[in-house]
Amino acid sequence: MFHISNFTSNDDIQVLSKLGPFTVIEYLRDLSVTPSDAQTAYFCNAMNVRKRQVICDTSKANVTVQAGAMQWMVGNVHATTGLKGVGDLFGKAVRGKVTGESAIKPEYTGEGILVLEPTYKHLLLLDLEDWNGSIVLDDGLFLACDSSLKHKAVMRSNLSSAVAGNEGLFNLGIVGNGVVCLESPCPKEELVEISLQDDVLKIDGNMAIAWSGSLDFTVERSGKTLIGSAASGEGLVNVYRGTGKVLLAPVL
Repeated sequence: MFHISNFTSNDDIQVLSKLGPFTVIEYLRDLSVTPSDAQTAYFCNAMNVRKRQVICDTSKANVTVQAGAMQWMVGNVHATTGLKGVGDLFGKAVRGKVTGESAIKPEYTGEGILVLEPTYKHLLLLDLEDWNGSIVLDDGLFLACDSSLKHKAVMRSNLSSAVAGNEGLFNLGIVGNGVVCLESPCPKEELVEISLQDDVLKIDGNMAIAWSGSLDFTVERSGKTLIGSAASGEGLVNVYRGTGKVLLAPVL
């Protein structure tokens, strides 16, 4: 039996969102600054540069988190590797190598509270039911998810997507029904969501942070011909084709 006081009930903390086993909180003010840091802290607060944290309730679901993300936990919570054998270890090691993610992501089970390390990034909670059960993430965005979700390496539709698009050849894909938490460089209020129905989205640059696993990603000329592409001044563009959704961070 445990009781937590002066945490989410503190008037310097606000709850931003709740979904599944996850709660995202934000620190409205940093009261631990020194006189030499006070001016910086004041302007950071004015510009929405604030610390945020994820609280995981493992009584609602087992959770998988990025390696090293745990700050503290209370109750009957146990950390496991989430490995189901030698074959699973090999598969995760290969996937981690090609996607740049940590090979082993700890899984927390039991009934209690797990709190992740604070971050200045923006924390997004996405229900994969809204993404038809499959999402592909840009590098470095994954923070935590429901452990029932499956992770896989998603290869680009063609080699040009990796070379010409200034992207890696693989991305982390997450499949299943549950909630995933992302560390986004852009707040939810500035993200643009585009839904495609047998259509095409073309982007000049790496602005897509997540997209449906049902979409094909390629890199193509912005015009039908080399001359047309040169005349437009755009050259090559990232192309997402099919049916699904794309999250854009256009102000980065």
